[in-house]
Amino acid sequence: MNYQDDPRLHNLLAGEYVLGLLRGPARRRFERLMMGSRTLSAEVTAWEGRFAQWALSLAPIDPPGYIEWRLMGRVRAESRPVPATLLGFSWGALLALLFALENPEPVARLALVGPGPAWPEARARYEAEFERRQAAPSIASARAELSRSGLRERDPDAFWRRAFELSVAGYFKDAARAKNLTPFRLSSRAQQAVQESLKGADLRARLHEIQVPALILHGRHDPVPLESSETLARLMPAARLVVFEDSGHALYAEETERFVREMDAFLPRHAA
Repeated sequence: MNYQDDPRLHNLLAGEYVLGLLRGPARRRFERLMMGSRTLSAEVTAWEGRFAQWALSLAPIDPPGYIEWRLMGRVRAESRPVPATLLGFSWGALLALLFALENPEPVARLALVGPGPAWPEARARYEAEFERRQAAPSIASARAELSRSGLRERDPDAFWRRAFELSVAGYFKDAARAKNLTPFRLSSRAQQAVQESLKGADLRARLHEIQVPALILHGRHDPVPLESSETLARLMPAARLVVFEDSGHALYAEETERFVREMDAFLPRHAA
């Protein structure tokens, strides 16, 4: 078929594409052509808009259970998971563990950097320790000084940089090292979602199920108890724990060269 010279064919194929009626090689060919054609892209956008209006006018229905079973069967049959290395920091490391427990097949190895506490009591100890550090007189004094400085009006970027450093100071062995950490913004909604997903979770009973090689890096002065990472290393058969003696939670920003050496030795040199 000649896609380029037939506007009517453009329109029909765009509608079939949006409906999911183009399959296999035909769908892939259309997608390649669409990437280089504003006309085809515009047709697809137009059809998506038409169907979106109709969809909003329809009452939702629950499909029969057998449809879900068939769809999941097709997904499993057609998916070809590539063994991957999961690397997670802090709460992300716990999410990597959860993923490996629920979806072991695509996971080839785990790199867990400063993993968050793996059971409720350890989480309570971490929260209390971090709160204690953040309430230290030196940090309280620095906050008050920043508030009085007028820096917010003179140099807003410098003010927020300093405010960020003070907000994470308790994670470091030496609070002055917080300036080495690139500022980031953590969405309160995302943070709450992660914490809720882990609320009450105790991973210890299932850690033996993770059989893949795992590297666990933990700072000696992390507010997260070292016991948590020691437990992970003890219960995961192929795990190895490396303790960074001169670091807190953000060990990659405190002992960067050693962090790079450890990760470089553990991570694969090329894609599986």
